[in-house]
Amino acid sequence: MKVIFNTDVKGQGKKGELKEVSDGYARNYLFPRKLAAEATADNINALKVREKAKARQTELEKARAIENSKKLEGVQVIIRAKSGGAGKLFGAVTSEAISKALREQYDIDIEKNKIVQGEPIKSYGSYTVKAKFGYEISGNINLLVVEG
Repeated sequence: MKVIFNTDVKGQGKKGELKEVSDGYARNYLFPRKLAAEATADNINALKVREKAKARQTELEKARAIENSKKLEGVQVIIRAKSGGAGKLFGAVTSEAISKALREQYDIDIEKNKIVQGEPIKSYGSYTVKAKFGYEISGNINLLVVEG
């Protein structure tokens, strides 16, 4: 019997996969637990529609990533931080602070987990931080940490 998996089933198939399984396994295990649905013409068409929508969504996300990476060119984010003696900051400049500053200063929305810092920023100065958008697209954020 052909089934379409609703969730990943270890050793059998992944979500959205169309696969042949034994009749008893499908009726007694997969269907009662809603792990799979029978591969009728309607279900196969619905699967194709979902796959097309997912592909379209992926293209939109990729376009947004390219747009954000282009917006970062020529932008310098200024972060104000307090320090102790000798120009050392009380804490470190976090990815969250960089994300918030980008949003406030340039209306560029980048999630904090997309910002990659090589090492913690703990003193005043100019830095370059990488932002990874996915789909092998990345950009550089020019960062200026000043006393505030």
